[in-house]
Amino acid sequence: MSDVIDPDGFRANVGIVLMQGDQVFLGRRTGGRGWQFPQGGMKSGEALEQALYRELHEEIGITEAQVELIGQTERWLRYRLPPRYIRRNQQPLCTGQKQRWFLLRLKGEPVFDFARTSEPEFDSWRWVPYWEPVRDVIYFKRPVYVRALTELASLAFSRGKQPPFPAWWDEVTEGDGRAAIPESTD
Repeated sequence: MSDVIDPDGFRANVGIVLMQGDQVFLGRRTGGRGWQFPQGGMKSGEALEQALYRELHEEIGITEAQVELIGQTERWLRYRLPPRYIRRNQQPLCTGQKQRWFLLRLKGEPVFDFARTSEPEFDSWRWVPYWEPVRDVIYFKRPVYVRALTELASLAFSRGKQPPFPAWWDEVTEGDGRAAIPESTD
């Protein structure tokens, strides 16, 4: 099965916000290349939830039985890749990601396994406060993280009471993340 890339060059992708208590999982990309949530491309013919659970298992070794699906973003959230990250030798050309974000709550204590594939995505992890990934993710993904976490916050916390934004929020996000490419209904 091949990745799904739309005519505009956006690769269909699932993003995973995994919670335990009030904190979220953040993985360090192999080789110390930054921190991010688990995410990955959809394969041709694969449904969103199939991609979600496949990626969750491939990237961190957690199965569907170990989590509760709380919700997902209403629409695709998009970002363009900076030119230096575009792999021009691959066809069809992928110029960005369109992602549906899922909020999962872990059942019990995790046992993470990053060696599920020959090229592990992560080599380390930590539990962090809910908004922390916005500061730690690579700059071009930041607006999508803002939008995903903001949209999912009411589902993540009892009675919809999200944690306050940290003191660094405005400086790091430049406001509200409007730099993300507008959502689409596809």
